[in-house]
Amino acid sequence: MGKFVISTRKNGEFQFNLQAGNGQVILTSEGYTSKAACMNGVESVQKNAGDDSRFERKTAANGKFHFNLKASNGQVIGSSQMYESEAGMETGIASVKNNAADATVDDQSN
Repeated sequence: MGKFVISTRKNGEFQFNLQAGNGQVILTSEGYTSKAACMNGVESVQKNAGDDSRFERKTAANGKFHFNLKASNGQVIGSSQMYESEAGMETGIASVKNNAADATVDDQSN
């Protein structure tokens, strides 16, 4: 089962990483100025991850693949790592879909 790990960045902002059951980070958020806003981001991922149309598939200039998960208003709520292949990216998307809805929250922020 996946989990959202909330942490504090060096600049004091909060962020979350969605980790798959094996501990691999499959989605990373932007920085949030408050923990409450970060928790709203977690809820937005849980709400939107089941909708394939919310995933924006992209190819970087170096030819690697990555994706963003967007909210209904078009705002990016999470971004993936870079993948060597399109198939790897699709596996990452499937992992977000499978893990986000019932993921636990592990608050490691201070």
